[in-house]
Amino acid sequence: MKNILITGMLALCSMMAQAADGIVGFWTTIDDETKDAKSVVQIYEHQGKYYGRVVELLKDKTAKAKIPGSPSILGLDIIWDLEKDGDTYSGGEVLDPVKGKVYGCEIWRDGKNLIVRGKIAFLGRNQTWLPNTTFKAEGGKPTPKKPKL
Repeated sequence: MKNILITGMLALCSMMAQAADGIVGFWTTIDDETKDAKSVVQIYEHQGKYYGRVVELLKDKTAKAKIPGSPSILGLDIIWDLEKDGDTYSGGEVLDPVKGKVYGCEIWRDGKNLIVRGKIAFLGRNQTWLPNTTFKAEGGKPTPKKPKL
């Protein structure tokens, strides 16, 4: 009986943590044109804000970002400074590494999926990212590294 109670409490704590950090985890990005899986992004929390880092490239493993210094897209933070606001995360920015452009960013859950909206003023577009349960992280929790733009 004691083991069942402990197991139940652990499951409840896990569900509460997942609800609190509903966007934290690994997400598969989808190419808008080809509809193919493009990369895996890890969304993580650091000091109350949320960030996203490309942790795996699924297509072009040597892709470079179109920003100063042309760093690899792999390992690049492409989302930074989001703050939780109810069911959405907003107030941050998202980098389109292929175009080298930065947009305002808003993220929310749609069922199991993640909706990532890049916007300039009232104009913007949404991408749907899918949960990635197969990627295994190496090392500890990331520390934000905003690229030099």
